[in-house]
Formats: sequence, structure tokens, C-alpha cells
Amino acid sequence: MSLAIFDLDNTLIGDDSDYLWGQFLVDQGVVDKNAYEAANARFYEAYKQGTLDIVEFLRFSLKPLADHEPEQLYQWREQFVRDIITPILLKPAQQLVDKHRAQGDTLLVITATNRFVTEPIVRLYGIDNLLATTPEQVDGRYTGRFVGTPCFQAGKITHLQAWLKESGANLQGSWFYSDSHNDLPLLQLVDYAVAVDPDAKLAAFAQTANWPIISLRTGECPEQQFRHWRK
Repeated sequence: MSLAIFDLDNTLIGDDSDYLWGQFLVDQGVVDKNAYEAANARFYEAYKQGTLDIVEFLRFSLKPLADHEPEQLYQWREQFVRDIITPILLKPAQQLVDKHRAQGDTLLVITATNRFVTEPIVRLYGIDNLLATTPEQVDGRYTGRFVGTPCFQAGKITHLQAWLKESGANLQGSWFYSDSHNDLPLLQLVDYAVAVDPDAKLAAFAQTANWPIISLRTGECPEQQFRHWRK
């Protein structure tokens, strides 16, 4: 039994849930449209360029959680998942997850996007194990701070190593699917790295490293390629 690890944003889903959550808050009138929308776009561009200050971004993105009662936040989240996320779930991604499940692999999503946003999305794919940046809660309310190390870039390895120790799992025969060059530290750690609809930097690295490059945006899961990789 191997470990099959999946990035979430632009890998299992067809967009970035962190960015979309920010835009949802703008559209709902929860945050100031001009200031928040501009900052959200600036942070997202920095992420794509590989220059994101993750601590600065988390101060920005977690503040709305601290500004509102949990009950209201959960209502907004339910609407967000229903109206924004459900349309960008990817059938080939679900097929890929199901193929690993049928092989008896342990399924794990690891994402920089915070757990508040991602937990219900990951459940839609039937995946129980999630490693994500964790917003801090005190007395049932979010504080706007985060717990431990952000689950971003090399921080994903920190989270994974702790999870491996706790679960007793290991990386023998492990897989990792991602779209982003920000995930190169973890992609280089597993036995089978797969670039999924990759950004330009990851695509170039994957070609040099002779990693498979696939798309989950159209058609079906690449069945024949999956069989070939799974030697």
C-alpha cells in the first residue's frame, strides 16, 4: 500500500480555492471591494511567481475569520462550496483518486490553503486525510492567526513528516500530483512525481526530470499512462 498525495488548487479542482474564497467575500460585501480585491490579486500573482510572503498573506486571508462569528462563517462557506467550488470539481481528478483508492493506496491532500476553506472540498473527493495551514481558534472563535508552520513550499514537507511519524506511513512507492513549482520540494521527495496542468516553471522542470505531465481538465483520467507509471 502506497501513499498517494494530491495538491488541491488547480490540481484536483479547476481553480484556486484560496483566491476564490477572497473573491467570494468581496462579492458578498463582507470585505471592502477595492482594497481587498486588489490585495487578493496581488498575493495570488506573487504565489504564481514564487515570491509570496506566506506569513503576510495569512495575516490578510485569515483576518475575515476573526472578524465574524463562526456560525456566519460556516453559512458563507457552505454557500461558497455549493456555488463556487462544485462547478470546478474535475471528473478526471475524481477518477484518478478512485484509481489510487482501488489500488489500496492511502489518500492524502496537502495544500497551502487553510483548513477552514479546504476541509469540505477535500471531503467531496472522498479523501479523509488533509494537511493544510491551520487557522488558530480560541474559545471556539478564529483569532486571525495560524498554528505551527504554514503548509507551503518546504513547509509541506514539515507537515508531511509529522503526519508520517504519527500515522506510521512511509514514502516507499509514494506519489505526488501538483500543478505548481511551489511544490518542487515535495515533488522531489516522492518516488513518483506527476505534474498536473503545470505552470510554466513546473512544466520546464518536469520535462528535464522526465516526470509525467498530464491534464485533468478535459476528457477522462489518463488510464493508459496511469497503468504505465504503476509498475
